[in-house]
Amino acid sequence: MIKIPIADFFLGEGEPLTVITGPCVIEGEDHCLRAAERLKEIFSGRKVNFAFKSSYDKANRSSINSFRGPGMEEGLRILARVKSELGIPVVTDVHSPQEAFAAAEVCDVIKTPAFLCRQTDLLVAAGKTGKPVMVVKGQFLAPWDMKNAIEKIRSTGNENVFVVERGTTFGYNNLVADVRSVPIIQQLGCPFCFDAGHSVQMPGGLGDATGGNREYIPLLARAFIAAGANSLFVESHPEPVKAKCDAPSVLNFDDMPALLDKLEAIYDIVNPAMVGV
Repeated sequence: MIKIPIADFFLGEGEPLTVITGPCVIEGEDHCLRAAERLKEIFSGRKVNFAFKSSYDKANRSSINSFRGPGMEEGLRILARVKSELGIPVVTDVHSPQEAFAAAEVCDVIKTPAFLCRQTDLLVAAGKTGKPVMVVKGQFLAPWDMKNAIEKIRSTGNENVFVVERGTTFGYNNLVADVRSVPIIQQLGCPFCFDAGHSVQMPGGLGDATGGNREYIPLLARAFIAAGANSLFVESHPEPVKAKCDAPSVLNFDDMPALLDKLEAIYDIVNPAMVGV
C-alpha cells in the first residue's frame, strides 16, 4: 500500500492515524479561522495527524435555498489564511477540472465529491495537479468499483490516491456503511479513509435538507478504525445546531477530545508497529 504525503506527515499503513475534519462549509472568514484554531488546539500533543477541511461551495444541496458557501475565489483565499497563519494542511472539494487546478494552488489535498467519483475529466484533472487526491466513493457504488476511479487518477502518473467510504444507498433516505470495504479498498493499493459523518446522513430525509444521526458518529468511527482504516474524515462544528450545512451529521467540537482518546487507543492496538511515534 502506498503512503500518501500530506504536508509534513504521511497517511497510510504503519503511520499514525490521520484525521481530516472541519466545518462542512466555510461560513465566514472569522468563523473558519476560529474553527481551525480550536481544532489545532484539540489535536495538539496527540499521536494523530490533523488536516483541516472546509468547502468553498457545496454544489450538491437538497434545496435551491440551501447555503452553499462563499465561492471558490473567496473560499480559497480564506483557506490560504488558515494554512499560512496556523501552519496546518488544508483540504477542500472541487467540482470541475478548472476548480481542481485553482484549488491545487492553495490546498494540500484535492477532494472529489461522492456524486462525481465517475467524472473522468474531473478525476484526471485532480490527478494532474500532482496533489494527493481524496476520492470519495459514491453511495451508488460497491467498494471494488472504485478500481476504475483510482485508475483514472493514476493514469496521470499521480499515485497519491486514497479512497473515502461514506456509506452505500440503502433506500428510503438511509445509508449503510460496510466494514468489509476497508480491506477491499486497501487491496486496490490505496489507504482507506472512513467518513463517519456522511455515513450517518439521511439524504433528503428532512424534505428540503439532509437529515442524520450525529449520535452514531463515534460508534461507526470506532468500528472502522478497529477494522483497520488508515484515516478518519468527519466534519465538525463548534455549534452543530447552528451549522449552515449538514447540521444533523457534524460532530460537536466538544465531543472531539473524548472520541480521539478512544480512537488513539484502538489505533495503537490495531497498528502496534507505527513509525514516527
